[in-house]
Amino acid sequence: MADVYVASERRYENMKYNRVGRSGLKFPAVSLGFWHNFGSRDNYDTMKAMCRTAFDLGITQFDLANNYGPVYGSAEENLGRILCEDFAPYRDELVITTKAGYDMWPGPYGDWGSKKYLTASLDQSLKRLGLPYVDIFYHHRMDPETPLEETMEALASIVRSGKALYAGISNYNEEYTLRAKAIMDELHCPLIVNQRRYSIFDRGIEADGVKKCCKEAGLGIIAFSPLAQGLLTDKYLHGIPADSRIARDGRFLKADDLTDERLIQIRTLNELAGKRGQTLAQMALSWILKDDEVCSVLIGASRPEQIAENVSIATQTDFTGEELRQIDEICGW
Repeated sequence: MADVYVASERRYENMKYNRVGRSGLKFPAVSLGFWHNFGSRDNYDTMKAMCRTAFDLGITQFDLANNYGPVYGSAEENLGRILCEDFAPYRDELVITTKAGYDMWPGPYGDWGSKKYLTASLDQSLKRLGLPYVDIFYHHRMDPETPLEETMEALASIVRSGKALYAGISNYNEEYTLRAKAIMDELHCPLIVNQRRYSIFDRGIEADGVKKCCKEAGLGIIAFSPLAQGLLTDKYLHGIPADSRIARDGRFLKADDLTDERLIQIRTLNELAGKRGQTLAQMALSWILKDDEVCSVLIGASRPEQIAENVSIATQTDFTGEELRQIDEICGW
């Protein structure tokens, strides 16, 4: 007999939902990212178990991009299969997002921010996902050569077509964020969110003004890489384990990143987390949501237990002034 998924009736009890900028949409405080562990090389049953666990715990947002995998497109294909098998009855309770902006196929039309690329890429994404629309379609990175007006018009036309409900941007700096918002306001199209990297170790959105400008402009922020590719977990407290990302896949996190100074910071932060009754990962996620300027934090996971551990931070985001001062001091900010 086939395994039929029935979602938990209590799935919304322990999750907090935050308004995305000035839009009517709300994000769960914790969202599930598909950047890693949902590709063609990963275990399908584990993927399905993670999606079920996430939704049962109130995670209503699944975040993808056209080239998530590897191979490119495979994360969308796998989620499409999971949606069909498990989540068809719950589609209206889910926020499904995807992006285009990085290289996806060879030649001059499969990269950056032209209207041709964005339109074609979303059509391909919808086929892989098996959906008539996504909730948010993002331009994945700034394009210095394509006029921003063209890129924003592409997003607006996609929203008007019904293939996306809202438009978003990702990896945009303050200048591009404000210009994009002004263009979309003129086009009467809802640009509601900027997705940026943010963690205790990486505070670029504070330094370049994006965190402040998004709040003032009415855009939400969703943070990715909140655990600094695993550095802000207990995985590296005693060095580099054989099953770690550094050991298995050095594309994004390298052994050189784990300096003696960084290791001391990780261990000291871990001690502070323990005093708060949290793991280091939980404290790092809570820190992202400590104010009302970030509406959701994207987590990655390789097994369902990690999701359950991290979701518990949704209701524990308060920090004392002394705790925040200690975190800044430990990290040298």
